[in-house]
Amino acid sequence: MKTLIRSMVVVAGVLMSQVMLAQAPAGSTGQCKDGTYTTAASKMGACRGHQGVKEWFAATAAKPTGAAKTAPTAAPAAVAPAAPTAKAAPAAAMTQAAGGGAGMVWVNTDSKVYHCPGTRYYGKTKVGKYMSEADAKAMGAHADHGTACSK
Repeated sequence: MKTLIRSMVVVAGVLMSQVMLAQAPAGSTGQCKDGTYTTAASKMGACRGHQGVKEWFAATAAKPTGAAKTAPTAAPAAVAPAAPTAKAAPAAAMTQAAGGGAGMVWVNTDSKVYHCPGTRYYGKTKVGKYMSEADAKAMGAHADHGTACSK
């Protein structure tokens, strides 16, 4: 009976580890303790600022690339984590909202701040919409860091 229970625990552990690996975003090499993922080439310093490494997926150290030398992010831009976390993902990891275009700014409707095309938060805040810069100013929004898009 003890052998049966032990083998069931081992099988359950193996299945759980496979499920956890299957939910990790493509290209991630580890998961940080705060639930974010990293694409760093080495474990050392991979989750600095994210409470440390919770689990390391990479079996061997990969040769660092340009993307791996930068600070770890929550997930690659095209892939979101399978399990939602309580914390919001950094804006660099968020996908851009559909729409926009020439002459359009992204207005964060909560903070009344508008962002210019090509900037970090353009189309990436939780709540917002695209509109012309003139319309954004008319509704009382102001430019991000006081830098207007049009000269």
